[in-house]
Amino acid sequence: MKTFSMTDIGRRRGMNQDYIYTSETPVGNLPNLFIVADGMGGHNAGDFASRYTVEYVVKAIASSGLTEPAALLGEALRQANAKLLNLADTNPQLRGMGTTFVGATVMRDCLRVANVGDSRLYLVNQEITQVTRDHSLVQEMVRMGEMNADQARVHPDKNIITRAVGAFKDIEADFFEVNLRPGDRILICSDGLTNMIEDSEIRKIMCSQRDLAESVERLVAAANENGGKDNISVIIIDPFSDEVKRC
Repeated sequence: MKTFSMTDIGRRRGMNQDYIYTSETPVGNLPNLFIVADGMGGHNAGDFASRYTVEYVVKAIASSGLTEPAALLGEALRQANAKLLNLADTNPQLRGMGTTFVGATVMRDCLRVANVGDSRLYLVNQEITQVTRDHSLVQEMVRMGEMNADQARVHPDKNIITRAVGAFKDIEADFFEVNLRPGDRILICSDGLTNMIEDSEIRKIMCSQRDLAESVERLVAAANENGGKDNISVIIIDPFSDEVKRC
């Protein structure tokens, strides 16, 4: 396995409210762990929410006796959600905070994913496939047939999310399981990337660079060149780094 990651403030924001975590080695009963969180909230609340959630989830997984990935990630997220709500109740500066969350672990040839919000995980090979499902107002409208994907991309309410860690008393994460094959690469990112670059261009960049570091750096640069309107976070995982690439 090889990985590379980067988070960037972008060109319009005064603070980076994204937070990323990567570990190619075991975290508790998970063989590895990769997380992207995109915080929301005024002042430093979004920054606090994303960092606190990721750090809490990692610590909870490391100390848990659970073994099933969905149970591990789900319980850690429920605990983090309760902690954030309690902190917001006792600290007015943190009220209204929340964060997206995408967490993933690679177990041999199986990818296990947990998602809350509109940060994304993609599988990239001969195609690019979004594995996670956005929890956002416009995506709900797309699913209901009220607009198409192109309209959703430029809709003024595209940043309104319908689920977030720390936003509601009860948290509901989606869980996904994907079989992996040699040649597959995994991309986890915040919407600072996907709002600036079309999926087809993301795949083109990932398949035209010599290594993971160049792919990540080029994706971040392209998002900034296209406006850099938000913080940009990118993790790329090559689970079969010793195999021939078939991108």
